[in-house]
Amino acid sequence: MNKNPSFWKVAIIALILDQLTKYLIVINFDNIGDTIPIWNGVFHFTYVQNTGAAFSAFQGGVSWLRWLSLLVSLGLMVGAWVEKFPLIEQLAYGFILAGAFGNGIDRFLFGYVVDFLDFRLINFPIFNVADICINIGIILLIYNTIKLYKK
Repeated sequence: MNKNPSFWKVAIIALILDQLTKYLIVINFDNIGDTIPIWNGVFHFTYVQNTGAAFSAFQGGVSWLRWLSLLVSLGLMVGAWVEKFPLIEQLAYGFILAGAFGNGIDRFLFGYVVDFLDFRLINFPIFNVADICINIGIILLIYNTIKLYKK
């Protein structure tokens, strides 16, 4: 843990935030599809169970997706344990770990991922905090790659 402290901090905090928000949705919504408009027609909390990957791709693929989530999570943890990453990579990989592990937990425990963030204004697929974390991590890696390429 001493090699990449920011990796572990980001991963743990983001994972807790992901699991806490999903828990709050599950205990406060009675039925799949129930929705609470935060800004009517623009942004809602809508409870759905996603048996696929991001944007509901590979619907019903939870069996192999759970193993993929586990492999990605283990690979990132081993990498952080073995090698020292620059700060930007620690943050990026920490976010990706939180997302992969968070959705992986859902897949192993329930057979689906709890999604609830519903941007209706642009008709965007419903997603969750873990999905946001994965995207933040990817954006940070792309930024880092561009920065390194310019050098």
